[in-house]
Amino acid sequence: MNLESPKINVEKTPEEVFNFLDDVKNFEALMPENISKFEVLEADTFLFALKGMPEIILKKKEVVAPNKIVLGAAGGKIDFSLTGNIVPKGETSSEVQLLFSGDFNPMMAMMIKGPISKFIETLATSIPNSI
Repeated sequence: MNLESPKINVEKTPEEVFNFLDDVKNFEALMPENISKFEVLEADTFLFALKGMPEIILKKKEVVAPNKIVLGAAGGKIDFSLTGNIVPKGETSSEVQLLFSGDFNPMMAMMIKGPISKFIETLATSIPNSI
């Protein structure tokens, strides 16, 4: 299952956006209002939980400065990744899009598609106001 957030314009350079996303503690500022737990476990790993959902641990898997950051599931029963693509759009602005990719059975995919789409849209739309 592959999902994409809307492309979000950010009035910051790709380097500024990348540096923000490269620091995992900053993801707390991007989380939706219904977050029930957020904890940085290591410099490249954090745990979060949304109300009514199990805890999820994300770890940085790939970093290509200043254009791409890939977070992946660290443990757990579900393997997925969240990729942040950062594209320059002028001297002082960027475009950010989050891509979710996971391998789920059809029933699971049907159940989580809506909530995950909303989640990555919330993360993406929070970036301009959080940097």
